Amino acid sequence: MIYILEASPGLSASIRLPASKSISNRALILNALSKSIHPIAPLSDSDDTQVLYKALQGLETKMIDIGAAGTSMRFLTAYLSLQEGEWMLTGSPRMKNRPIGILTDALRQLGAEIQYVEKEGFPPLFIRGKKMKGGSVSLNGSVSSQFISALMMIAPALEQGLNLHLEGNIVSLPYIEMTVRLMERYGIKVNWEGQIIQISPQSYTPAVFRIEGDWSAASYWYEIQTLAAENAAIELQGLEKNSIQGDAACVSLFETMGIQTFFTDSGVQLEKNQVNFREKTVSSSEMVYDFTNEPDLAQTFVVVCCLSDRHFRFTGLQSLRIKETDRISALQNEMRKLGYLIREESGSILEWKGERCEPELDPVISTYDDHRMAMAFAPVCLKTKKIRIKDPEVVAKSYPNYWNDLSKAGFIITEEK
Repeated sequence: MIYILEASPGLSASIRLPASKSISNRALILNALSKSIHPIAPLSDSDDTQVLYKALQGLETKMIDIGAAGTSMRFLTAYLSLQEGEWMLTGSPRMKNRPIGILTDALRQLGAEIQYVEKEGFPPLFIRGKKMKGGSVSLNGSVSSQFISALMMIAPALEQGLNLHLEGNIVSLPYIEMTVRLMERYGIKVNWEGQIIQISPQSYTPAVFRIEGDWSAASYWYEIQTLAAENAAIELQGLEKNSIQGDAACVSLFETMGIQTFFTDSGVQLEKNQVNFREKTVSSSEMVYDFTNEPDLAQTFVVVCCLSDRHFRFTGLQSLRIKETDRISALQNEMRKLGYLIREESGSILEWKGERCEPELDPVISTYDDHRMAMAFAPVCLKTKKIRIKDPEVVAKSYPNYWNDLSKAGFIITEEK
């Protein structure tokens, strides 16, 4: 399937953003560990969250297929290791090529019984759940923060608790901090000093709380406001000012692009800074930023900076290689179709100094089974009049209503026959 997107003037919409996927996924595991009877509301309607929800509701099924849901694979690997029973945990072809050896090695040191079914270090996994002794384990801090969060959430149920030593630079730090804050809401005390996280044996207490809107999803609306020829009337409902999500950094990052955020009782309103917009002072300086803590914003900013003719040097992108796709290569490939030559350095840096090539006459953006590729490239039509997006259904992974919300705002979306 291919969608053709065109933008009409005078974009305007009040959008109810999906609930945070990151918070929803953690809350599901914490709810299960606390044996809570309280429902989680509003729960994210993303594929990732729904897969995890269904898996936790149906653990009597011994074969669990989580598809492309990386968070579900990591969180369930740790959670099932503690539950009495046997499970086969598998996923999509891409998931079978996403490494999980670091997590399984750590869990084995803590007493888990996990076997690789096909390829060493990768799903599918055979898990024989049981009580685990816990203890001390070291983990490279530069790996996915989801490995770290998975270990932390089961730590209170381990006989000896957990003493987790993080080595090297810690990436995606806000996601670990999110896990700490959510565990605290369920009554768990976490001692975190420097590179050491200590969690003693404790009992979870059921909790009730409301899940805030997703800041990662909000970033695409900030991108739309930035690229729109005129000031768009955009209200985003469900966002909180004092968010526990790291991607709330898009408020300050997009301020450097000339977008102002006004918080209201229901969320935020976005406004283009007309002075900066008229004088083009926003694009006069290079944007230099380390995305170590906000890797999911990288695609958005590569696209918006190029289309705004703003040079950039983005570092801290090492985790993009092991996401839904190799996002570094994917970005280079698809931006080349639009006439932009992005330079990669050391597997963790993307840089653009204005280098151009001949763009394709009628480009079709490939999405690589990656929801964020589809959502980051859709606003390109604000600059190119129209854009074609291949396999647009991938947005269901995190923002199923994305295309409907774009239509609501004034975008014209047709399916290519």
